Order: sequence, then structure tokens, then C-alpha cells
Amino acid sequence: MNICVFGAGAWGTALALHLVRLGHTVTLVPRRFEAALELGSTRENRDYLPGTTFPDSLQIGFEVAPVLMECEMLVLACPMAGLRGWCDRVRPALAEARRLGLVVSLAKGLEPGTHHTPSRIVEDLLPGVRVAALTGPSHAAEVASGHPTALVLATHGHSTAADEAQAALSGPGLRVYTSDDLRGAELGGALKNVYAIAAGICDGLALGDNAKAALVTRIIAEVVRIGDILGARPRTFMGLSGVGDLVATCYGPWSRNREFGQGVGAGRSVAELLAGRKTVVEGYRTTESLWSLCREHAIEAPILEEIHAILYAGRSPREGLAALMGRGLKRESAS
Repeated sequence: MNICVFGAGAWGTALALHLVRLGHTVTLVPRRFEAALELGSTRENRDYLPGTTFPDSLQIGFEVAPVLMECEMLVLACPMAGLRGWCDRVRPALAEARRLGLVVSLAKGLEPGTHHTPSRIVEDLLPGVRVAALTGPSHAAEVASGHPTALVLATHGHSTAADEAQAALSGPGLRVYTSDDLRGAELGGALKNVYAIAAGICDGLALGDNAKAALVTRIIAEVVRIGDILGARPRTFMGLSGVGDLVATCYGPWSRNREFGQGVGAGRSVAELLAGRKTVVEGYRTTESLWSLCREHAIEAPILEEIHAILYAGRSPREGLAALMGRGLKRESAS
């Protein structure tokens, strides 16, 4: 298959390398022209995935129209903040992309203000395209190295395009499942970044394994409750795009959101932790969007309330912990 990956961060680069190993024709397109020149000359992504050499068969591009002319599957590998920009670049070239069967988003989050999921943004800006989300526990360096990984490709309903993409993406190091709960899969990817910050705060406060296990357990219950009310299927959150991604992000030492939360828990300021970063802490912006959305729908989300208060209202992590521990006693339930 001819596959284009737009966005050359760690995850986009890792997926491009995986696809080349499977024998596909792959073009990796960074956002900046200077980055395209560097990737083409050094044959390595020194900023986001250092130490991994590009095979000769991996093509580097920049101009969107020529790249899309033969493209059968387009992967948008960018953070939420960059998704509209990429769609704006793609839209003028869509008429020439006659072989394009599927646009796959890797973004995880909710857009501030609109609260839109990535697929909703793509559908709005690229009318007429079939959209999917590829999501689940996926540390980029492990995918680039060929370590075993399992992901979910979610679409609106079942389609031949989804089956073809599943087969194209799957190989010895990556197993892809399909889902027709696109809403649930994308909400799982968004929520896990927010709650990984809470797990990191727990680590930063050095509260121990008991506390973190209890926190993650109650996070799962809160995520299912939020997702159910927002139109997802509760069982989706028991899969790779829910619990799978949540556990990886809450416990992985590589997790940007967990690391950010750990810094907050250890007493560093939010502004200090965000300043000068090359990589994006998606959970920080998604916290504000999710908190607003839950307020609109009158959803009870006590852990989210404390995360938001710590990140946006100056509450100390220990005050947030005391508020959660001091809530009224109740029977345990899944929600």
C-alpha cells in the first residue's frame, strides 16, 4: 500500500518505520521544510527518535499535493493543536488524491473550546473522506524497535477500508484490532492523558503503591462513567483504547503526562514544567476541555475536579489529596 505519514514527531516516525518494514511505500512528511531537509540528509530523527537510522526505502517529502497523488492511506500523526493546520494543508490537494481510501488520526485529546474529538475535526475540514483513529498503548520507541504492540483502529461502523487498513498496519511487531466505537476509542485516548497526570502527581508526592493502585482503580470507574454519558460504549474502556492505554500511560517511565504530573506533585510549577518543551503534554490542555464538558453535562468527576484545581486554580497537590480522601464514605461500585 502507498501510505503517507504527515507529522514527523516520535510516534509518526515510529509508525513510518514500522510500515516500511512491512514492505509498504511510505512517505514521511514533517511540518517544516527545514525538518524535511534534515531528515533527508541525516536519515535520522534526532529531535524526537534519536538513534534509529532510516532505511533507504523510507521517503521524505514536504509538498503535500505530489505526495497525496498516489496515496492510499493518509496518517495524520500530530498533536491536537496541529490537527487543523494539517487538514488545511491537505484540503486543497484532496481533488488529486483519487486513490485515498482512509485518513487515520493518531491525535489524542479534545479540542479546547469546541470539545471536538480528532475525527470530528478531520470530518469537518476534509468533507467526504473516511476517517479512522489508531489508538492504544503505544510507546513510540518500542514500536520503532519492533517490540510487540497491540492497537485499535476505530471507525464509524464496519467498512472494507477499515479491514484493508487493519491488514496493512498489522505485522510481526504490531497487532491491530478494529472497533466501530470511534467515539469511545477517541475518548479513551483523550481521558488517559488527563488521568496520567493524576498518577504522576501521586508519584511526585511519593504516596506509594497502595495509593496509586487505588487511584488508578477509581480513575477507571470515573472514565467509564464520563464516557458512558458522553456517548461511548462502556465496554470500549475495558479494551486497549481504555484500560490498556491508561495503564501504560500511568505507569510508563516514558509517559510525558505522567512525568509532568510527577513534577507537579514534587512541587514544581506548571509554567516551569511546560516552558521550553519540544514535546506536547496533551493532558494539560485536555484537562480544561474535559472539565468544561463535564460541567456542561453535570457529570460527577471528583478526580478530574482535583486535577483541574491543581493545574488551573492553584490548589496544592496535598490539598487535592485531602479533598479526595475526605469525601463521604460509600459502597464500592464500578461507577
